[in-house]
Amino acid sequence: MPIADAFWHIANFFSPSLSVAVIAASAAKLLWRRELAAVSWQRLVICSAIPMALVAAAGLVIFERDGKMVTYVAMVCVCAASLWWAGFRRPSAR
Repeated sequence: MPIADAFWHIANFFSPSLSVAVIAASAAKLLWRRELAAVSWQRLVICSAIPMALVAAAGLVIFERDGKMVTYVAMVCVCAASLWWAGFRRPSAR
């Protein structure tokens, strides 16, 4: 496989993770404007895209193929949990 084809293959594998992270972070910033004022949009995108990419890779390893609905459901659940963690958790008082 040529390098360009390999690049596009990998980019298309991880594109759902990045696109859902961008949409979810944007929606969270719009819906909870006051609560998330101190959290940057980039932080929300990064904190949700990386776990979703890991879940997509785990789904590929576990099911031996891409595109299973169970993997996508797990990606959405991880996205919601990571957005909550990045945006709404309270820092510990030290």
